[in-house]
Amino acid sequence: MNNYEKHAWQEFRAAGWVDDNNKFQDEMQEAMCQHVIKLLNVFEGEGHSGSSAPYAISLFEKLAKFEPVAPLTGEDWEWNEASAGVFQNRRCSHVFKQTDRFDGQAYDIDGRVFWNWYKDEDGNPYKSYYTNSQSRVPVTFPYVPKRQVIEAIFGEFRPHFRLIEKAIYDYDYHEAGRLLHEMERQMYEPE
Repeated sequence: MNNYEKHAWQEFRAAGWVDDNNKFQDEMQEAMCQHVIKLLNVFEGEGHSGSSAPYAISLFEKLAKFEPVAPLTGEDWEWNEASAGVFQNRRCSHVFKQTDRFDGQAYDIDGRVFWNWYKDEDGNPYKSYYTNSQSRVPVTFPYVPKRQVIEAIFGEFRPHFRLIEKAIYDYDYHEAGRLLHEMERQMYEPE
Protein backbone atom coordinates (compact mmCIF):
# COMPACT_ATOMS: atom_id res chain seq x y z
CA MET A 1 0.00 0.00 0.00
CA ASN A 2 1.50 3.34 -1.04
CA ASN A 3 1.52 6.46 1.14
CA TYR A 4 -1.45 8.00 -0.70
CA GLU A 5 -3.56 4.91 0.04
CA LYS A 6 -2.40 4.78 3.67
CA HIS A 7 -3.35 8.41 4.12
CA ALA A 8 -6.72 7.91 2.41
CA TRP A 9 -7.67 4.95 4.61
CA GLN A 10 -6.61 6.87 7.70
CA GLU A 11 -8.87 9.75 6.65
CA PHE A 12 -11.76 7.41 5.79
CA ARG A 13 -11.54 6.08 9.37
CA ALA A 14 -11.29 9.58 10.83
CA ALA A 15 -14.44 10.57 8.90
CA GLY A 16 -16.28 7.55 10.30
CA TRP A 17 -16.80 5.96 6.89
CA VAL A 18 -15.01 2.74 7.79
CA ASP A 19 -14.46 0.75 10.97
CA ASP A 20 -11.08 -0.41 12.32
CA ASN A 21 -11.12 -3.28 9.78
CA ASN A 22 -11.75 -0.89 6.86
CA LYS A 23 -15.35 -2.08 6.43
CA PHE A 24 -17.60 0.63 5.02
CA GLN A 25 -20.89 1.58 6.63
CA ASP A 26 -22.46 2.90 3.43
CA GLU A 27 -22.38 1.45 -0.12
CA MET A 28 -22.40 4.82 -1.87
CA GLN A 29 -19.53 6.12 0.26
CA GLU A 30 -17.62 2.89 -0.36
CA ALA A 31 -18.00 3.28 -4.13
CA MET A 32 -16.82 6.90 -3.97
CA CYS A 33 -13.82 6.04 -1.80
CA GLN A 34 -12.83 3.12 -4.05
CA HIS A 35 -12.91 5.49 -7.05
CA VAL A 36 -10.70 7.96 -5.21
CA ILE A 37 -8.26 5.18 -4.29
CA LYS A 38 -7.98 4.31 -8.01
CA LEU A 39 -7.25 7.97 -8.83
CA LEU A 40 -4.65 8.13 -6.05
CA ASN A 41 -2.95 4.98 -7.35
CA VAL A 42 -2.70 6.47 -10.85
CA PHE A 43 -1.35 9.70 -9.35
CA GLU A 44 1.20 7.78 -7.26
CA GLY A 45 2.33 5.83 -10.33
CA GLU A 46 3.22 9.04 -12.15
CA GLY A 47 6.02 9.74 -9.67
CA HIS A 48 5.39 13.45 -9.17
CA SER A 49 7.81 15.46 -7.08
CA GLY A 50 7.04 18.14 -4.53
CA SER A 51 6.94 20.78 -7.26
CA SER A 52 5.08 18.91 -10.00
CA ALA A 53 2.43 17.32 -7.71
CA PRO A 54 0.62 20.57 -6.80
CA TYR A 55 0.63 21.63 -10.46
CA ALA A 56 -0.82 18.28 -11.58
CA ILE A 57 -3.47 18.41 -8.83
CA SER A 58 -4.46 21.97 -9.76
CA LEU A 59 -4.65 21.16 -13.46
CA PHE A 60 -6.63 17.96 -12.81
CA GLU A 61 -9.05 19.80 -10.51
CA LYS A 62 -9.78 22.46 -13.15
CA LEU A 63 -10.29 19.91 -15.92
CA ALA A 64 -12.38 17.59 -13.74
CA LYS A 65 -14.66 20.55 -12.94
CA PHE A 66 -14.86 21.52 -16.65
CA GLU A 67 -13.14 24.82 -15.88
CA PRO A 68 -10.81 26.53 -18.38
CA VAL A 69 -7.04 26.43 -17.86
CA ALA A 70 -6.47 29.65 -19.82
CA PRO A 71 -8.56 32.84 -19.96
CA LEU A 72 -11.73 32.76 -22.06
CA THR A 73 -11.38 34.85 -25.22
CA GLY A 74 -15.01 35.27 -26.23
CA GLU A 75 -14.12 34.32 -29.82
CA ASP A 76 -16.92 32.86 -31.95
CA TRP A 77 -15.60 29.27 -31.76
CA GLU A 78 -16.11 29.29 -27.96
CA TRP A 79 -19.92 29.53 -28.19
CA ASN A 80 -22.74 27.02 -28.63
CA GLU A 81 -26.31 28.14 -29.16
CA ALA A 82 -28.01 26.56 -26.12
CA SER A 83 -31.47 27.81 -27.11
CA ALA A 84 -32.83 30.42 -29.48
CA GLY A 85 -30.61 33.48 -29.05
CA VAL A 86 -28.89 32.14 -25.91
CA PHE A 87 -25.23 31.22 -26.28
CA GLN A 88 -23.24 29.15 -23.79
CA ASN A 89 -19.47 29.13 -23.63
CA ARG A 90 -18.03 25.72 -24.63
CA ARG A 91 -15.03 26.12 -22.35
CA CYS A 92 -16.89 27.35 -19.27
CA SER A 93 -20.51 26.24 -18.95
CA HIS A 94 -21.53 29.00 -16.54
CA VAL A 95 -20.70 31.81 -19.01
CA PHE A 96 -23.49 32.88 -21.38
CA LYS A 97 -24.41 35.69 -23.73
CA GLN A 98 -27.70 36.83 -25.20
CA THR A 99 -28.91 40.07 -26.70
CA ASP A 100 -31.53 40.82 -24.03
CA ARG A 101 -29.15 40.64 -21.03
CA PHE A 102 -26.37 43.06 -20.19
CA ASP A 103 -26.80 44.65 -23.65
CA GLY A 104 -25.48 41.49 -25.30
CA GLN A 105 -22.34 41.39 -23.18
CA ALA A 106 -21.32 37.93 -21.92
CA TYR A 107 -22.11 37.17 -18.29
CA ASP A 108 -21.20 34.60 -15.66
CA ILE A 109 -24.20 33.02 -13.91
CA ASP A 110 -21.95 32.03 -10.98
CA GLY A 111 -20.17 35.37 -10.63
CA ARG A 112 -21.63 35.88 -7.16
CA VAL A 113 -22.25 33.04 -4.75
CA PHE A 114 -24.21 33.81 -1.61
CA TRP A 115 -24.02 32.10 1.75
CA ASN A 116 -26.09 32.19 4.88
CA TRP A 117 -26.16 30.61 8.31
CA TYR A 118 -28.80 28.00 9.03
CA LYS A 119 -29.32 25.42 11.76
CA ASP A 120 -29.81 21.71 11.21
CA GLU A 121 -32.45 19.64 13.03
CA ASP A 122 -30.12 19.31 16.03
CA GLY A 123 -29.61 23.07 16.24
CA ASN A 124 -26.05 23.01 14.86
CA PRO A 125 -25.22 26.03 12.68
CA TYR A 126 -23.93 25.48 9.15
CA LYS A 127 -23.27 27.59 6.07
CA SER A 128 -25.37 27.06 2.98
CA TYR A 129 -24.15 28.37 -0.38
CA TYR A 130 -26.46 29.23 -3.28
CA THR A 131 -26.83 31.20 -6.48
CA ASN A 132 -29.81 33.15 -7.79
CA SER A 133 -30.63 35.79 -10.40
CA GLN A 134 -28.36 38.25 -8.54
CA SER A 135 -25.42 35.90 -9.15
CA ARG A 136 -25.08 36.97 -12.80
CA VAL A 137 -22.25 39.38 -13.52
CA PRO A 138 -21.14 40.82 -16.87
CA VAL A 139 -17.68 39.74 -18.04
CA THR A 140 -15.02 41.33 -20.18
CA PHE A 141 -12.64 39.25 -22.29
CA PRO A 142 -10.09 37.91 -21.74
CA TYR A 143 -11.91 36.48 -18.73
CA VAL A 144 -10.71 34.19 -15.97
CA PRO A 145 -13.81 32.85 -14.19
CA LYS A 146 -14.00 33.89 -10.56
CA ARG A 147 -16.67 33.77 -7.92
CA GLN A 148 -17.33 36.50 -5.43
CA VAL A 149 -18.66 34.90 -2.24
CA ILE A 150 -21.11 37.18 -0.45
CA GLU A 151 -22.72 36.75 2.92
CA ALA A 152 -26.49 36.99 2.63
CA ILE A 153 -28.07 38.29 5.80
CA PHE A 154 -31.22 36.22 5.89
CA GLY A 155 -32.60 33.40 7.92
CA GLU A 156 -33.06 33.31 11.63
CA PHE A 157 -30.04 35.56 12.37
CA ARG A 158 -31.18 38.50 10.24
CA PRO A 159 -32.67 40.42 13.20
CA HIS A 160 -29.37 40.07 15.07
CA PHE A 161 -27.41 41.49 12.13
CA ARG A 162 -29.80 44.43 11.87
CA LEU A 163 -29.40 45.26 15.57
CA ILE A 164 -25.60 45.05 15.28
CA GLU A 165 -25.72 47.24 12.19
CA LYS A 166 -27.84 49.83 14.01
CA ALA A 167 -25.50 49.87 17.01
CA ILE A 168 -22.51 50.46 14.73
CA TYR A 169 -24.41 53.20 12.88
CA ASP A 170 -25.13 54.81 16.27
CA TYR A 171 -21.40 54.56 17.18
CA ASP A 172 -22.30 52.29 20.10
CA TYR A 173 -19.46 49.81 19.57
CA HIS A 174 -19.81 48.32 23.04
CA GLU A 175 -23.44 47.42 22.31
CA ALA A 176 -22.50 46.12 18.84
CA GLY A 177 -19.90 43.83 20.43
CA ARG A 178 -22.38 42.62 23.05
CA LEU A 179 -24.98 41.87 20.37
CA LEU A 180 -22.40 40.06 18.24
CA HIS A 181 -21.38 37.86 21.17
CA GLU A 182 -25.04 37.15 21.93
CA MET A 183 -25.66 36.12 18.33
CA GLU A 184 -22.53 33.92 18.30
CA ARG A 185 -23.68 32.28 21.53
CA GLN A 186 -27.03 31.43 19.96
CA MET A 187 -25.32 30.16 16.79
CA TYR A 188 -22.70 27.96 18.41
CA GLU A 189 -23.88 26.93 21.86
CA PRO A 190 -26.49 24.20 22.29
CA GLU A 191 -29.74 25.36 23.83
